[in-house]
Amino acid sequence: MLEISNLRIALDDGVDEKNCLAAARRVAAKLLRCAPSELSDLELRRRSIDARKKRDVHLVCTVRAGVGGPSRERELIERLAPQARRNVRSVEPERVAFPSPVPSKLPHRPVVVGAGCAGLFAALALAEAGLEPLLIERGDNATRRADAIDRFERTRALDPESNIQFGLGGAGTFSDGKLTTGTKNPAHRLILETFVAAGAPRAILWDAKPHIGSDILPRVVTWIVARIRELGGEVRFRTRLVDIERDGAGAVRGIEIEATGPDGEPAQDQEGSSATAAPRVSRIACERLVLACGHSARDVFELLERRGFALARKTFAMGVRIEHRQAMIDRAQYGPAAGHPALGAAPYKLVAHPRDARAVFSFCMCPGGTVVAATSEEGCVVTNGASEHVRAGENANAALLVNVLPDDLPGTSPLAGVELQRQCERAAFAAGGGDYRAPAQLLGDFLAGRPSTGPGAVRPTYPLGVTWTALDALLPCYVTEGLLAGIPLMERQLRGFTVPDAVLTGVETRSSSPVTVRRSRACEAEGAPGVFPCGEGAGYAGGIMSAATDGIRCAEALIASLAD
Repeated sequence: MLEISNLRIALDDGVDEKNCLAAARRVAAKLLRCAPSELSDLELRRRSIDARKKRDVHLVCTVRAGVGGPSRERELIERLAPQARRNVRSVEPERVAFPSPVPSKLPHRPVVVGAGCAGLFAALALAEAGLEPLLIERGDNATRRADAIDRFERTRALDPESNIQFGLGGAGTFSDGKLTTGTKNPAHRLILETFVAAGAPRAILWDAKPHIGSDILPRVVTWIVARIRELGGEVRFRTRLVDIERDGAGAVRGIEIEATGPDGEPAQDQEGSSATAAPRVSRIACERLVLACGHSARDVFELLERRGFALARKTFAMGVRIEHRQAMIDRAQYGPAAGHPALGAAPYKLVAHPRDARAVFSFCMCPGGTVVAATSEEGCVVTNGASEHVRAGENANAALLVNVLPDDLPGTSPLAGVELQRQCERAAFAAGGGDYRAPAQLLGDFLAGRPSTGPGAVRPTYPLGVTWTALDALLPCYVTEGLLAGIPLMERQLRGFTVPDAVLTGVETRSSSPVTVRRSRACEAEGAPGVFPCGEGAGYAGGIMSAATDGIRCAEALIASLAD
């Protein structure tokens, strides 16, 4: 099979998969100097946008095709000019799969804590291996979780167990479902194919910047839960980890859980809300435990510290959300081609390195999206961003973040970063008025050092409303200084970025975990045999794809440990 890359495709020919493949067939055949009909089993592998020249925006595609066997492949490659030969190579189809069924030597099934992407894929891999895992999640299933979020936005009654951070799918479910990653791993294709089987759009298989959308992700993660159950696994919602039992050597021997579902039944199978049900604490024996609790499970970090796990501070980032009109971002990125159906809403990724301040960078950019209320603790304001699959909203939003380093934190506690996050979130709650409104400021006012009194052309989308004020005192001085020095430099990368009526909404504190749960190369927690810290909360991932990849990796490590 040949892989042919850097195929230039006109925008009009790239609106959908069928037309894009037809155009790619013609271009690839011309490059190879063969008949288009000779390219069999043509498959689109990647489609990206080249917008470096605003008057010549086009698509760049990579395809794979059969050409009749190895000898014909060599013939076609050898007759290419050296420059063209760099874009054509012979490849073997990937054969990445979940672990095959294994005989279990465990008296008790493995337990996975957390049903975010890391926990879901760890549990799915263990289920595919025949180990029938138990997956517990403190929050609700997708339907009830959406109801809890809607209730919070309508009534300001926060459910600390089921919200933007907690519940099926984790924080990623209601944050656009971006699948971009800066790493390469054979498991990525398997993860994408699993998402497609679960109902995600096929375009994620080839889009250079794939995303699912917060309107589709709840159905996708629900399918994964159904698959785990189909394979013999068990999934319990409204079930929270409250303790870990270890033996004299530090190995896990059991866990204590607190369930708030009705007596005798998993919470997700009952009618009505189970949030007020009387909690029930019980013990579960286990010798293998995957901890995929997510970056906001602060009570789990505290539990691990009490139980003597090796924790360490790590670099994390904090800042604000910025909103612009999406139409302005589209014009800045795509010029006259803005609005073409093959392009969609334009994203951006920016980083600035001021001379006398810390770098500032964009994160979790949501084209055509909204700023969401992402707190999981009462009396705190936290922002994040989300968008649906079509990304049709009026505004674009992104986090603008500055790194917080371990040495910035006082004392020696590994949880000092958690406390700093909480301090900033409480300050934002107070600045917003004490009812979960978020503090906001116009960009022009922020850069000029004056409070804002109201919006300009950009209307904030934070669902509980904003209080116009100043944001500089809500974050550490080095974060504020980085934003003040770095944002003006971003204008050089994206024209119009510093428009004065862009809206800054505070605070963004949960971009990543401030804690690492130390683990060995075998993915086991240091000094705690049988415990596998996993995903973003444990400090080993930074998004949906890396979290899902780490979930599979930890599941494979757990399976390998059964042979010990």
